[in-house]
Amino acid sequence: MHAYADLSHDLVMDAIESLGYLCDARVMALNSYENRVFQVGIEDEQPLIAKFYRPARWTDESIREEHQFLLSLAAEDVPVIAPVEINNETLFTYGGFRFALFPRRGGHAPELSNDDDLELIGRWLARLHNIGETTPFIHRPHINGSEDISAAADAVLASGLMPEDYHAAYTSLIRDICAHTDQINLSNHSLIRLHGDMHTGNLIIRDEDLYLVDFDDCAQGPAMQDIWMLLSGSREEHRQQIMVIAEGYSMFRRFPAEELPLIETLCTRRIVRHAAWLSQRWDDPAFPVAFPWFASHRYWSEHLLALREQLSALQEEPLALPVF
Repeated sequence: MHAYADLSHDLVMDAIESLGYLCDARVMALNSYENRVFQVGIEDEQPLIAKFYRPARWTDESIREEHQFLLSLAAEDVPVIAPVEINNETLFTYGGFRFALFPRRGGHAPELSNDDDLELIGRWLARLHNIGETTPFIHRPHINGSEDISAAADAVLASGLMPEDYHAAYTSLIRDICAHTDQINLSNHSLIRLHGDMHTGNLIIRDEDLYLVDFDDCAQGPAMQDIWMLLSGSREEHRQQIMVIAEGYSMFRRFPAEELPLIETLCTRRIVRHAAWLSQRWDDPAFPVAFPWFASHRYWSEHLLALREQLSALQEEPLALPVF
């Protein structure tokens, strides 16, 4: 039986009504796989977003640390969507599930090809990082390079989903990659509280206001983790985008140019961990439906090609800001 087998719409409404709300029977599942997220209609009020956490993934302490980070950011007017507090609590339990409530915010993803949007994101990231450095996470993950890559690769192999004829090439690639990422010691850099998964799907623009959403992967790590995923296109385009982000970021905080050499390590880490995540969640019925291409021979062939490209990128000169 999968983790969410008992999470019916009736249970969702009962959970919310246990907190004193009156649901109007409108429950809509939103696009989320790691957790289950619903928009729930409330009588005579705006709908709420209910996030039901995947059982056994996080401890209560780690979820509360995420919530406290959001509340701290909101208190300083950083545009995040903080959880609803009821009697000084943000994490609730019902029917064996842990859940939190959030106000609804609609909008559209920013245009990362638009310099104005990129500069705006840079400004807000700087403010987020200013607050993130004030105190460390205790219960949230700490981002590592080779250690995280090796652990994720082990999970991929242990899943049994990769055909055996790919194992030797995969193991060799991971070994060669880690030989390079071992030279990039993330602990030599300032490690702060981060969003952790800052891609366009976690950014919303509404009425010219920007919101940073979904802090489910917030972690302790280098500031560059929240910056590199905003880059797209060619190497020269990356350079131009970094300059725009740095311009906005520098209005509130010194841009961490010394962390630019971390980008390819962080990118490689994400690629390997994404494959591991899919492997570890494949018994959840939502995953084969949402990712039907995963675990095919073609997927693994393309995955190894992506890793070979990353191995090459790790050996190139890193991006650098121009010196004026």
